[in-house]
Amino acid sequence: MQPNMTTILAIESSCDDTSAAVLRDQRVLSNVIASQKVHEQYGGVVPELASRAHQQNIIPVVDAAIRQAGISKDEIDAIGFTRGPGLLGSLLVGVSFAKSFALALGKPMIEVNHLQAHVLSHFIQVESGKRKAESDASAQKELSTLHSPLSTPTFPFICLLVSGGHTQILLLRDYFDITVLGTTIDDAAGEAIDKAAKIMDLGYPGGPIIDRLAKEGNADAFTFATPHIAGYDYSFSGIKTSFLYFLRDRLKEDPDFIEKHKADLCASIQKTIVGFLLKKVERAALDHRVTQVAIAGGVSANSLLRSELQRICQKHHWQAFIPPFSFCTDNAAMVASAAYFKYQRGEFADQSLAPYTR
Repeated sequence: MQPNMTTILAIESSCDDTSAAVLRDQRVLSNVIASQKVHEQYGGVVPELASRAHQQNIIPVVDAAIRQAGISKDEIDAIGFTRGPGLLGSLLVGVSFAKSFALALGKPMIEVNHLQAHVLSHFIQVESGKRKAESDASAQKELSTLHSPLSTPTFPFICLLVSGGHTQILLLRDYFDITVLGTTIDDAAGEAIDKAAKIMDLGYPGGPIIDRLAKEGNADAFTFATPHIAGYDYSFSGIKTSFLYFLRDRLKEDPDFIEKHKADLCASIQKTIVGFLLKKVERAALDHRVTQVAIAGGVSANSLLRSELQRICQKHHWQAFIPPFSFCTDNAAMVASAAYFKYQRGEFADQSLAPYTR
């Protein structure tokens, strides 16, 4: 290892994915994720089941991350971990493990805000041709296929953080100088997409299913109402209600309406939500005279959101920053990225801290 290089082991357990990653400076050496399939039959994450699964996965996932990175525990300079927001039971597993591991190794801890980690995933550096995960059924792990981003944003830039639990427009002037320009006053965009999928009985998680079916449909087939919210804030409860009432009325006329128009429904509701999201992002970038726009969070994997952001940026001659798919959903590499910048600032946590849900 070269002198003065920082090696971070990071742990992410905010929801239903157990993840551990190793970053050396900003370069990812491993990013292991154990997903939980148990929630599919319930149509959503069951907190108690998620916590139990984290307890089963945490040790094999961390062990796999260290082995795939090709390092020893002694080479770790600090332990980064998600402190919140998230599900309390899930967070407790990751935070408790981080405390114990840091104490055993005599290493400092770095707490990370889950939302900041999503945004700072844009600064992760990866090696092209990085090896995929080895087979390890006991950990149910997966090292995502990594792709080298062409560049990273420079400050200031606008970032749309959009997921199942959060929707925010952020202005970043520095790594931790972040201003929330707008947020949702009720539901998140990802929640609205998942709810639409649930109404149509498409399965869980609904976002990827709607994205796939939408490619086969006509996005202009149906129109759904969007609310008029002042400033850069969002509201998605009205869109969900509009979609629900529309289907209720159509199903009275034709009980097979959803099945006959499934692709068109998916394409139309997806276009409605993506258009609503990016209209305010575009306005925020124009108002703040920012020429770089990024997206982050689980919904940033949506193909229409990615293509529409690129179209808008090309129209204004802006630069779009779209994360690789492997860094859109919850993962520990993004936590390690945020922890790295905190390490450079000397911001360490102590053993007395507790996780927070909001």
